[in-house]
Amino acid sequence: MKGSGPLWALGTMSGTSLDGVDAAMVLTDGQAVLDFGPSAYRPYTPVEQATIRAAFGQWPGDPDVAKAAEVVETAHAELLSRFSGADVVGFHGQTLAHDPRGRGTHQCGNGNLLAQVLGLPVVWDFRSNDVAMGGQGAPLAPFYHFALARRIGATAPVAFLNLGGVGNVTWIDPSRDGPDSPGALLAFDTGPANAPINDLMQARSGPAQDAGGAVAAKGTVDQALIDRFLTHPYFYRMPPKSLDRNDFHAALDTSHLGLEDAAATLTAAAAAAVARGAEHFPHPPTRLLVCGGGRHNATLMAALSQRLPYSVAPVEAAALNGDMLEAEAFAFLAIRVLRGLPTSAPGTTGAPAAIGGGKISRPD
Repeated sequence: MKGSGPLWALGTMSGTSLDGVDAAMVLTDGQAVLDFGPSAYRPYTPVEQATIRAAFGQWPGDPDVAKAAEVVETAHAELLSRFSGADVVGFHGQTLAHDPRGRGTHQCGNGNLLAQVLGLPVVWDFRSNDVAMGGQGAPLAPFYHFALARRIGATAPVAFLNLGGVGNVTWIDPSRDGPDSPGALLAFDTGPANAPINDLMQARSGPAQDAGGAVAAKGTVDQALIDRFLTHPYFYRMPPKSLDRNDFHAALDTSHLGLEDAAATLTAAAAAAVARGAEHFPHPPTRLLVCGGGRHNATLMAALSQRLPYSVAPVEAAALNGDMLEAEAFAFLAIRVLRGLPTSAPGTTGAPAAIGGGKISRPD
């Protein structure tokens, strides 16, 4: 399996927005994306969401982690067992806490257990080595974004924005030799994205999200709150940089606002954070391609278009799958781990050099 030819990899993603588990297959040699295979989605039930949510901010051994891990492992096993033809699985797990300059990073879910259940090699724990080497441990999709930029024929700089629970962006110069070449990539977390909106909706109205941005579209933005939000120290740090899901909880207190105004304000905050982050790009990209659940939020997409001076479009405009792109990324990274290729670099996580990571568990 360590040869140079292409393999079918099955990747997963369970993001901090807690909607569910994505899984997708990619044919790749770890350098180029050669083909896309089937994909599937397994939503979390409200009870499962609550179990995982109770463990947010916790570390291995803390009271609620074992229950959350059981939910994550069960959901992944159920979903991944539907697939056939995979040579390897890339299992991201569920991020519960992220503190790269403190306690590290914590993704719950045991890849060794999944390897036994699925009868396949499982690559997992992608972030810990990067953090141990001095990197942020996030974002990790940029090397895949570089391969996608090449696949779609980009020759000038382009950017990929993922709007999950937290937003992250990758600026790419596809003319460079590879993703670990100096100047090829700049990546970082932009700020809160869907997580505060989802939390608001769940706390005040029941639905887990503001579908299409319909609630936000009826509200009025609290501009004073946005102005205060943009003074947060995070925005003054140079990238690469990364966030925990709840790092902006206090800065985005909308308890004084009605539901519609609160949704409008949190949506505007997500767009404002992206625009502030874009100031760090080495050169303006020709376009910004958006993946993740946030691209379905018409109010958020309109806010991005208003704040940025270049084209903003969902990745479907480039014939890519915005729902599965993060899962595909961990399929791609699994092959790179198997072949000893780097998965992060100074421009993506702030690691001191291009380094690899991940554990490999094989079935007995």
